Amino acid sequence: MSNQPTAEQNDPIEIELSEEMAEGTYANLAIISHSQSEFVIDFVRLMPNVPKAKVKSRVIITPDHALRLMNALQDNLAKYEENYGPINEGGGPSGFQLPGHYNGPVGEA
Repeated sequence: MSNQPTAEQNDPIEIELSEEMAEGTYANLAIISHSQSEFVIDFVRLMPNVPKAKVKSRVIITPDHALRLMNALQDNLAKYEENYGPINEGGGPSGFQLPGHYNGPVGEA
């Protein structure tokens, strides 16, 4: 059996996006953990003056997909900065700080 891609493997993939999913979900914190076989990314919405935050979405991917995601984000961030200038790493004019009452792990993203 050959490892060469077949015509079937090169066909475009049709991706469906429901109306509900197209609206998106706002998250301002990502908590990333991993095991040997997967990365788990929890997208969290942290609201000001609210001591409790909710995970709005959890995405579980393989390590090779995590690497592709990182590369795609780096590429898109570079393109963004070319168009709009450098991104303020502080998260905005006042900077983003986790509130003192938040005792969870610090996200890397």
